[in-house]
Amino acid sequence: SGAIVDAVSELLGEMKTKNKLVATSISGTSVIIKKISLPVMTRQELEENITWEAEQYIPFDINDVNVDFHILGEEGEEQGKMGVILVAAKKDLVNDYTAVIAEAGLTPMVVDIDAFAVGNVFEWNYPDKMGEIVALINIGASVSNINVVKNGVSTFVRDITSGGNTVTEMIQKNLGIQYEEAERLKRAGQGDSDEIVPQEVSDIIQQVSQNIAGEIARSLDFYSTTNADDRISRIYISGGMALTAGLDTIIERTVGYPVELLNPFQNIAVSKKVDADELARIAPSLAVAVGLAMRRADDE
Repeated sequence: SGAIVDAVSELLGEMKTKNKLVATSISGTSVIIKKISLPVMTRQELEENITWEAEQYIPFDINDVNVDFHILGEEGEEQGKMGVILVAAKKDLVNDYTAVIAEAGLTPMVVDIDAFAVGNVFEWNYPDKMGEIVALINIGASVSNINVVKNGVSTFVRDITSGGNTVTEMIQKNLGIQYEEAERLKRAGQGDSDEIVPQEVSDIIQQVSQNIAGEIARSLDFYSTTNADDRISRIYISGGMALTAGLDTIIERTVGYPVELLNPFQNIAVSKKVDADELARIAPSLAVAVGLAMRRADDE
């Protein structure tokens, strides 16, 4: 945590920002997200009963988690029922994040979910796609988030524990080099520079990309099986690993749906002081950050 505090403090110093309010997000095995069906009730009634309702769906001790929910509205098929997105996150994980933020001299205001942050970005930048069923896949360093959005609402969220770090670790192990050197070779192999990299690096990137594509395919197959009437029209990928040259093609070939890089700035005005070419190159990796920047302290 000390290294994170130092990095955040250094970055804030370079940026000379005066804003101390922070939105952050979490994902992974310590977070549970489920769409459930409950009898129609008011928000206040659900707030009073959410702990009991959540206990039936969460594999953790209810005393060890923070629970929140979002009411989707009445279900079309079942009269007297409403859809609810239930989210539970282990308190230890949330406390770790907020403690680091506070130690850096900042004030944590919002703790979001990675997949939902990307969902906010998509809604803002692709309003013409809100009537479609799309899969938003954020491929990060250690976790990849899958979020199937139907008519602007998250209907299926799953995290898979694979991402860009897998590539770095395999390069480090197979070539017997330090982490920093492995990370540099990975970025070069992903098309981040014109450097010629060993064939072994290219093979590792290809292998991990195929493994991630396979995990995505299995998750979306599960969604299709449980939602037989729904047809995903397109996949949008984001996150640092999404910048890997050819990854979109591998996923498209494996999964069978069209794949596109998500641009979190498509509908956002950008300062002329920003290097437009560099921003366009790395834009997909910033989807979660932009989604968090859209949050406000008084959001529900």
